[in-house]
Amino acid sequence: MTDLRGKVAFVTGAARGQGRSHALALAGAGADIVAVDICQDIDAAPYPLGTKEDLEETANQVRALGRRIITSATDTRSSEQLDSVVAQSVSEFGTIDITVANAGIWALGNLWELTDDQWNTVLDTNLSGVWRTVKSVVPTMIKGGGGAIVLTSSVNGYEAGGGMTHYVAAKHGVLGLMRNAALELGRYNIRCNAVCPGIVDTAMNDWQGSYDMMAGRPGGTPEDRRNGAYNWSALSDRGLLPSTSISKAVLWLASDDSSDVTGVALPVDGGHSVLPGTNPDPVITGRVSS
Repeated sequence: MTDLRGKVAFVTGAARGQGRSHALALAGAGADIVAVDICQDIDAAPYPLGTKEDLEETANQVRALGRRIITSATDTRSSEQLDSVVAQSVSEFGTIDITVANAGIWALGNLWELTDDQWNTVLDTNLSGVWRTVKSVVPTMIKGGGGAIVLTSSVNGYEAGGGMTHYVAAKHGVLGLMRNAALELGRYNIRCNAVCPGIVDTAMNDWQGSYDMMAGRPGGTPEDRRNGAYNWSALSDRGLLPSTSISKAVLWLASDDSSDVTGVALPVDGGHSVLPGTNPDPVITGRVSS
């Protein structure tokens, strides 16, 4: 089993969804956790974001695993806030060995109809916020002799997605950031990789705009979201992926099990990346759908 005892992991977007799942996976392997989340809504995100109560629930679950945790309502759009929580973490835990830059939002809109604010907010959160997170932890990692950084990109980090130009541009940028970080930080024994999730079952895509997109028409339903997800995977019986599936990849990239791996974009997408489009004939619970 992966052993992270004695390690400290810094996780952004940790109040719920993939971020909480990653924090619990790392804690389950023995790491102490620094969990941060903005804990307030953002106008450009058309769904409610995680709350302070959600972040505290993450903390409760980490403590139930016998690990220590620091939580902070931190906005990754602010270097000052990130630097402050990193300093607090080093003061209390002594170091940061692992960083998972996971915080992000998803929004829809035709590229010619996006406002400057919509564009800037998504880019500032999903790309610049990842850069700020990396920038804030690197000096501590260099001082500590190395570490592992995992960035959350997306299958939209290497493919287009209709009606989400700002999101796609940001996630493409995350992969460029990851590769350059791997290049520049390798001499300090700091590895940097990215995970590229497919459609994951989280609140980020559980809202009306997502239902409509998956249905291909206005008036979509939660059932359209669930059923449509099967068309995004090449493997049988794969629809909306659980956050834990992505967390297994994060855990591997964060651990010494991948000690010679850096600069890699790892898809965790049920085989979506090998499809020529969407799967027109997915296998669902042993039957072929029409």
